[in-house]
Amino acid sequence: MLYIGGFMGPFGGGIVNTMLPELADGLDTSVHSASLSITWYLAPMAALLLVSGTIATRFGAANVVRLGYAAYAVSSLACALITSLPLFLGARAVQGAANAFLTPVLIALVVAASPPGRQGRALGGYAAAQAAGQAFSPLAGGLAAAVDWRLAFYASAVAALLLAVATPSGPRGSASRTRGSWRSLFTARLGATAYASAASQVVSGFLLLAAALIATDRFGLDPVQRGLVVVAYGVAGMVLAPAVGAWADRAGIWTVALTAGLSLAVAGLTGLLAPSLVVLVAAVFLCGIGATSIRIASNTYAMASAPTNGAGATSIAQAAQFAGGSFAPALLPLFARSPLQAGIVLALVALSGMVVVSLPRAHRQKSDPGDTMES
Repeated sequence: MLYIGGFMGPFGGGIVNTMLPELADGLDTSVHSASLSITWYLAPMAALLLVSGTIATRFGAANVVRLGYAAYAVSSLACALITSLPLFLGARAVQGAANAFLTPVLIALVVAASPPGRQGRALGGYAAAQAAGQAFSPLAGGLAAAVDWRLAFYASAVAALLLAVATPSGPRGSASRTRGSWRSLFTARLGATAYASAASQVVSGFLLLAAALIATDRFGLDPVQRGLVVVAYGVAGMVLAPAVGAWADRAGIWTVALTAGLSLAVAGLTGLLAPSLVVLVAAVFLCGIGATSIRIASNTYAMASAPTNGAGATSIAQAAQFAGGSFAPALLPLFARSPLQAGIVLALVALSGMVVVSLPRAHRQKSDPGDTMES
């Protein structure tokens, strides 16, 4: 059940990526204006993620998760019924706000239920579920757009309602209430983790958005076909996340994070300049590997940075991640002017995240050579 919940957040966020032209027609607006539905989903989610984990720690995780699913169901139904852009954006904002009280809490529950030394594998499984949401959202969006884009939101509403009803109390202690400490979240390690999360999501979020547009404008694909192009991102994470988690347990999270940063840099640059459909799909696949690896690393780093408030720390990292995603559409004008310049920006952003996440480790090693910060 925890992994199913991990599916919902990315699914709801990415489902509009491959239906933007049809969404724009349905709401009588432009494609650029319709793309704001991505920002309006991610921005409130990112803002509330700053506090949602600690709130869940104080009021009980299971209760918060159930309420989150219920709100997600209602807002999804509203998205399906609304016919104007302003109201649609408002409903998307409620969707994002509801998901803010799901993702970090579920991650904390997954870590709490995993045995020592196997957190990487547990988070790999959760990341695989999230990647599945990312994999199927563009395909579901494309399939729905071929018939009626509103079907995607009706399906989301039904799924969230079922999860709200079916969510159990969870692992022992998941419904308990403790006083999460806000002060424990102010650490350099968590700050670096948050920046790396944001940087990775800027790259992956924009590449997915651009890949759908490239698939249509450069290669003439229809909605279903462009959905299949973007689905490579989620498939990569879904298939490889467990292996990446196991690798993190063996080689260390820092190694995984650096490799992921390099992968995202290469994927961002080559994807925007793709001369063929094969190269575009390969770049999207590589981006999926890098983004999933960063997600596993950042969740692990976040939990370790504040042991007494793991849900709160995870929510901070997730807030940064989705804030980065909400910024991604802002790069569309640059991409329209120069795909090369946009690709260079993505590569630099990915590399900057890799550098920043290394700083706390370098400082700790300087002060204590025996501290590898690999956990």
